[in-house]
Amino acid sequence: MISREPLERSTRQLITQARQREQVLSQVDNVMAEVTGTASDVDRTIEITVNARGKLLGLWLSADVARWGPERLGRLIVEVARAAMDEATQASYNKLAPLLGDNLTAAIEQLSGRAAPARAPGADPSGGLSAEEFQRRRDERVRRTGRGGGPADEELAGFDPSMLRSDR
Repeated sequence: MISREPLERSTRQLITQARQREQVLSQVDNVMAEVTGTASDVDRTIEITVNARGKLLGLWLSADVARWGPERLGRLIVEVARAAMDEATQASYNKLAPLLGDNLTAAIEQLSGRAAPARAPGADPSGGLSAEEFQRRRDERVRRTGRGGGPADEELAGFDPSMLRSDR
């Protein structure tokens, strides 16, 4: 038997809420195209940048990779690309969750078939990066790439790492 409970919102409020959700959902496509992930191997001989859809945006190889051979180089490129994709995926979920809410973001995650890397088997059980580790990695990336002071840094200036959730 189905129990029925009265709605605590008027039809007008439900329509307004549906329109707001529709507007926010229209932004999902842009977020997925704009969010990127970058990864490199331990020796920093390969660096790959992809967007959340997996589109390759950047590939940098050092001269050292020429002596590795095609099999080792191929495996390493795939491994680094997978790490970059994980970073982009997690970043997109982190960006979508405040817009859509946790339930709708979880639904998109299920529909995409790509779970949030923070929840993947073998992920850090402590909840992901600490605020200190996030800042250390960001500072290292800015020093290494020489990128700083741009719009992304302005956006991060007001960023509170404590808002990070490991399940997004």
